[in-house]
Amino acid sequence: MRVVIGEDEALLREGLVLLLSGAGIEVAAVAGDADALVAEATEHAPEIVIADIRMPPQRADDGLRAALAIRRDRPQIAIMLLSQYVHRRYALELLGDGFGGVGYLLKQRVADGRSFCGDVRQVAAGGTVLDPEVVSVMMTRARREQRGVERLTPRQLEVLSLVAAGRSNLAVARTLVISEKAVVSHVSRIYEQLGLPDSPDDHRRVLAVARYLAC
Repeated sequence: MRVVIGEDEALLREGLVLLLSGAGIEVAAVAGDADALVAEATEHAPEIVIADIRMPPQRADDGLRAALAIRRDRPQIAIMLLSQYVHRRYALELLGDGFGGVGYLLKQRVADGRSFCGDVRQVAAGGTVLDPEVVSVMMTRARREQRGVERLTPRQLEVLSLVAAGRSNLAVARTLVISEKAVVSHVSRIYEQLGLPDSPDDHRRVLAVARYLAC
């Protein structure tokens, strides 16, 4: 497995290289800014990109933007984001395409090298890894809102449980032996039942899952 690292702090960057290399994970390239990260990912086509959310040149969410750009051009590349703090909006954007192969961890988790490398392998294999604090923030938001899960039909609950497991609409359709169009219809109805209007500020699929997990 090959990885490209995007991190502007030299000490952490070198620490990641040593940690991953020691676990048998090949570090194909490192980048100190968002533009270089996109270029290195394009050149090396790794299985996974690990990126700090805040990177030069703007030191805002440049790392996130670079990761999303990589994901758009090469959907097969998994993305692991690192951050100093929990940002719910960033988690929603990362999970926005509804597919797996994504992770969002606080930088303090890197200290547990064995666990971190396990998370990297899981994300590279198509799984989803969210920092416990990220999950906590999202579930707290869900609890503050009207849940409405109890109003869902047994079939809608089946669909939502599979969505919560990280399945795509196609995978849900195959599991339940129904059409993908039927899944889309069920998901749309779930949003209505949970009172989740279409909004540019929120990702309804993620909020629906958080609502389900909070029950």
